[in-house]
Amino acid sequence: MLEYVLKRVATMFVTLFAVVLLTFILMHSVPGGPFTAERKLPEQVERALIQKYKLDDPLYKQFFDYLKGLARLDLGPSFKYEGRTVNEFIREGFPLSARLGLLSVGFTLLTALPLGILSAVKNGKWQDILVMFIATLGITIPSFVIATALMYVFSFRLGWFPVFGVKKLNGYVLPVIALSGYSLSFVARLMRSSLLEVMGQDYIRTARSKGLSESAVIIKHALRNALIPVVTILGPTIAGLITGSFVIEKIFALPGMGVHFVTSIANRDYTAIMGITIFYATILVAMVFLVDIFYVMIDPRIKLGRES
Repeated sequence: MLEYVLKRVATMFVTLFAVVLLTFILMHSVPGGPFTAERKLPEQVERALIQKYKLDDPLYKQFFDYLKGLARLDLGPSFKYEGRTVNEFIREGFPLSARLGLLSVGFTLLTALPLGILSAVKNGKWQDILVMFIATLGITIPSFVIATALMYVFSFRLGWFPVFGVKKLNGYVLPVIALSGYSLSFVARLMRSSLLEVMGQDYIRTARSKGLSESAVIIKHALRNALIPVVTILGPTIAGLITGSFVIEKIFALPGMGVHFVTSIANRDYTAIMGITIFYATILVAMVFLVDIFYVMIDPRIKLGRES
């Protein structure tokens, strides 16, 4: 187990290094630069800024200088906002995105898993058809359409929830529902198909032949194995939710990570693009690693490392 964990940690660092390298190369391959704008800066000012941030150094030197700062967890200064750093952007935006994302994860699991189980148990009946109809809508309708419809009905028409911001707890309700739309629908459909497949196995028929109730068969025998595909996609899903959604944050005027990320791309703010991308990639690989460990907790038959 320990050997497996060490190998996975090493793989995580290799993956993150590849992300840093590819992002750096692609970022510098795009025409223009952080000081390119419709109103061109005076040549002397632009030259001074390039020298200040050492953008006139060879690319390999810029890359290794960035790696040195990254080793100190210093993601560098923003090229577009004087006196601001990328670390400040993350400290300001991530807590809100994380709260919104964690609430969305909780809402997704508490809603999607029971709906998926209900749909599988009532396969072919009206409950199954209704759940799959709702899940299909959640997958096909874009999140910004869901967010706009929720805002119009529950904020403008009924006045139950605030239109913008999260100063009060009820301000999270509509953003959480809108952000969870796709993931909730996807998890519900996956839970249904996985449980249906498991319930067709021989050991499930054996459990039924022993006289166990249907609920006991599902909870004690089928559900644990059916959860494995769901757990597989939870890692990337959680990482995506807690790092923010630009569309949802923009509609509800939430100053989270998504806004900073898209703004940095529009501004060609190299350090902000690099820093937020690395931050997201770190959370993603960490979630995937935790999912692998969680497999063993769900199904003890799965072994890791030399034990396999």
